Amino acid sequence: MNLSLGVKLLILVICFLLSVIVGIVAGLIHHKPTTPKGPAFLYGGGVFGGSLTLCLVVLTALGVL
Repeated sequence: MNLSLGVKLLILVICFLLSVIVGIVAGLIHHKPTTPKGPAFLYGGGVFGGSLTLCLVVLTALGVL
């Protein structure tokens, strides 16, 4: 695919925002009311990083980026 720079940037922003949502949901699911928020925050951050990496790798393999 031959996409313009603006379209590629929008796709990157969509991947970033999708990964943020996935990380927030994972952190909320991992958190228990009786435990501190730190481990859930770190877990959500790890899921965010993994989700963003997966999204970018898949889009690169498909030739979008």
